[in-house]
This record gives sequence, structure tokens and C-alpha cells, in this order.
Amino acid sequence: MGASDTLIGDMPRDGWVDRMAPGVIRPYLKLMRLDRPIGTWLLLFPCWWSQSMAAQGWPDLWLAALFAAGALVMRGAGCTFNDIVDRDFDAQVARTAARPIPSGAVSRKKAVVFLGAQLLVGLAVLLSLNGFSIWLGVASLILVFGYPFMKRITYWPQAWLGLTFTYGALMGWAAVRGSLDPAPLLLYAACFFWTLHYDTIYAHQDKEDDLLVGVKSSALALGARTRPALVVFSTLMMALVAAAGWQAGLSWPFWALLGLPAAHLAWQIWRVDIHDSPVCLMIFKSNRFVGWLLLAAIVAGRAPGGV
Repeated sequence: MGASDTLIGDMPRDGWVDRMAPGVIRPYLKLMRLDRPIGTWLLLFPCWWSQSMAAQGWPDLWLAALFAAGALVMRGAGCTFNDIVDRDFDAQVARTAARPIPSGAVSRKKAVVFLGAQLLVGLAVLLSLNGFSIWLGVASLILVFGYPFMKRITYWPQAWLGLTFTYGALMGWAAVRGSLDPAPLLLYAACFFWTLHYDTIYAHQDKEDDLLVGVKSSALALGARTRPALVVFSTLMMALVAAAGWQAGLSWPFWALLGLPAAHLAWQIWRVDIHDSPVCLMIFKSNRFVGWLLLAAIVAGRAPGGV
């Protein structure tokens, strides 16, 4: 467990998995957090932003669907691997003790097999892209498998998460153009600061548990300085997004709409209370609106007739 379990979270009760899924597969759906979709959205949006920025006109819907499938299964694989690594930590904390592995619903051996199956599906999605994208995607595995260990050695696991979870900002452009240019690199940097923003907010839910089991987070590092840090993170994010849009040659609708995600980030900073866990969770989840608003701006700036 740990503050950086943005993509992980605890087990919802009486969600659709409990109500509708057959009992035999229910623990595996929970292991891949299929009942907590926010992590999948946060993984997917950088892919869609980058793909749309690289497009010549409207984004390709088939490619967008491939990215959606890849985000779903790779987020699940990341959660599964994280739970395998963190099983002893999770068992010590009431909030995470009910997860499939520490609760005994899924054995470690079965979790490893399930992880392998998810990775095979992710590989199938990756192999449907161009050669440059395939090798770029393979390189990301170093970040993916290193992430669960970061909370043990640094107060900034969110920084590693920022490199890992927003890798789609590179993949989207590469899948369209077969190369990388300044625009996707700037977008990747923007997404890095977006992750620092939302995952620091999320991490404040777990401060006490993190101290209990001895893991680290940016919430513990920043403490009372969190709000000004969020201002810095969100400002840098939006400045880098603007720079990426300029490099990509997006037209005026992009600039006209860019204030909407910026305004939502400002609302998050104004509304957040780092001592109120439900508010932190609500603010964290609201980043899906940042995702949709920025996607709309990029698509509008690239759409035919937008110039």
C-alpha cells in the first residue's frame, strides 16, 4: 500500500463487481481494479491527448480504442504487480487488508499467472502499433516494474509515477507519426507535473497509514506546504501543455478552450482540504474532467476547419 496507490485504491464494497460478476472471477476483477476506473482514465488521457495532437484532422477512432484497451489491461497489470510486491504492507493496514492477495482470495502464485495473462493482452495491443511504438512501449516496462519499490526509498514516489503513468504522452504521438518530436516531449513533461498534482492530493488520504507501515510519499514530504506546491505543479503543467500545443501547430480553438482545464485545476487547489480524506478523494477523481476538457481543446485545435 502507500500514498502513491492512486492507481490502486482500496476495495469498494457493493460495487458492480460484487453485484454482477461471477464469484470465481470477482477477486481477479478487484485485483485489476476494474471497479475503480479513475486510474484507467488517468492512464488513458495522455495517450488520447498525444494521439489527437499528432493527428492530421480528427483523431483515429480505432487507434483511440486500442489505447483504451491497452490502458485498461496495463493499469490492471500494474495494480496486480503492485499488490504482489506490497502484500505484506497491505496485510498490516485495515483499509487494504481486504485486497485479494492479503485476504487470501487470490494466492501469490495465481496472481503471478494472472499478471502474465494481462501482460500478454497488453503485448497484443502493443504489437498492433508501428515498430517505433513497439520498442518505445517495451522501454516503459523498466518504469512500470520499478514503481512499487519507490515508496520504500524516496519521499517522491509520485515523481516516478509521473514518468510511468503518463508514458502515453509519448506513445500517442509515436503511434500516429512513427517518431518523437518536441511536442510530445513537452506534453510528457506537462503530464509529469499533472501526476505530481493529483497524486499528492490522493496521498494525503494515506498519511497515517504510510507512517504506520514506514513508506514515503510527497504528502509526507510537503505537509503544510502542499497547497503552494500544487500551484507550482498545475502552473507548470498548463505552461508545458501550451508549449506542446504551440509546437504541434494547434489552431485558435485550442487556445480559446485551454482556460477550462486550467480553471478546473485552480478550483481543485481552492477546494482541497488535506486533512479531509473524502474531499481529497473527490478532488482526485475530478481530474477526469481535466482530461476531458483538455482533450476537447486539443481535438478542436486540430479539427479540420479549425484554423
